Amino acid sequence: MGPLRIIILAVLIYIGYRLITKSFKKDGNQTKADAQSADSSQKFTDVLVEDPVCHKLVPKQQAVSLKNDDETHYFCSEECCKKFTSEKGDDI
Repeated sequence: MGPLRIIILAVLIYIGYRLITKSFKKDGNQTKADAQSADSSQKFTDVLVEDPVCHKLVPKQQAVSLKNDDETHYFCSEECCKKFTSEKGDDI
C-alpha cells in the first residue's frame, strides 16, 4: 500500500470513530444540556430595564430608581434621573 492509501484509510477510520463515539455521547449530552438549561434559568435573577431618558438597558439592581406614587422609574445614572425630574417638573 502506498502512503496516500494509508492516509486515506486513517482519515476514514478517524471519521468512523468520531461518528460512533458521537452517537454514544448523544444521549449523555442531552441530559447534561437539560441540566445546564435548568441551572442557567436559576442563575439569571436580574432583569434589564430601560432608561426613559437615554433608552439604555441597565440591570435593575444597578439602576438608579425614582419612585412615584404608583410607578418606579429606573435610570442608568444620576444625571439621567435629574434630567427626567427637571423635564417632568412638578408631575413627579
